Amino acid sequence: MKNYTDLLSEARLWNSIWTTIIIAFGSVALEFVVGLALALALYGNRIGTKFFSALLFLPHIITPVVATLFLKWMLASNWGLIDATLLTIGIEPPDWLGSPIWAKVSVILADAWIFTPLIMIILYAALQGLDNSLLEAARIDGASNWRILRHIIIPALIPAIIFTISVRLMDVFRFFDTIYVLTGGGPGTATETVTMYTYQLGFRMLEIGKASALGVITLVIVAMLLLTINRFLTRTYRKGDQ
Repeated sequence: MKNYTDLLSEARLWNSIWTTIIIAFGSVALEFVVGLALALALYGNRIGTKFFSALLFLPHIITPVVATLFLKWMLASNWGLIDATLLTIGIEPPDWLGSPIWAKVSVILADAWIFTPLIMIILYAALQGLDNSLLEAARIDGASNWRILRHIIIPALIPAIIFTISVRLMDVFRFFDTIYVLTGGGPGTATETVTMYTYQLGFRMLEIGKASALGVITLVIVAMLLLTINRFLTRTYRKGDQ
């Protein structure tokens, strides 16, 4: 119990939880929006669908550590590909990995680049089961694309959305390899997530008891978060059916 009381009184724990929430919701939201847009684009494109889907899925095939190393070289200050390109056109690039805010943005973008293809493929597969007669009837009645998306497509995708969001949130809360390679939790503790803090406690500070307690706390947080999100989305899905 002392491990739990000590942890819950530490500001570093709450900072790591807040950082994890920011990165988790930021990356999952970005992945979902971009993944849904790509899935809809593939669904609406009947020519070369297999080629484009395979091409878009490539970032997810690469090992996350290798993909993150590639991104780290791209984001390197001054001589990295992104900075060099921006400087060439006269734009002063931000300090991607040295600024606390931009480091979080870089981690979110890195995670989105690697895992958006997974969400895209799942949503694209779910779109294959969509009743085309509903879409045709809506278009005949003069419904706009936005109304079709909001009232027909999204409700039909709710089960797939629940699955993808649940899986990705669980993944992001155990987010380690990308952050370890890209920022190491820095600058300072700006990108130190709960998993990174658990690693620091267990393998750097050798406080195994506290690291184990933090693992249990993380499990409880993720379970409560997923239960809340699943109930909200399921309730929305049932209202849509009615």
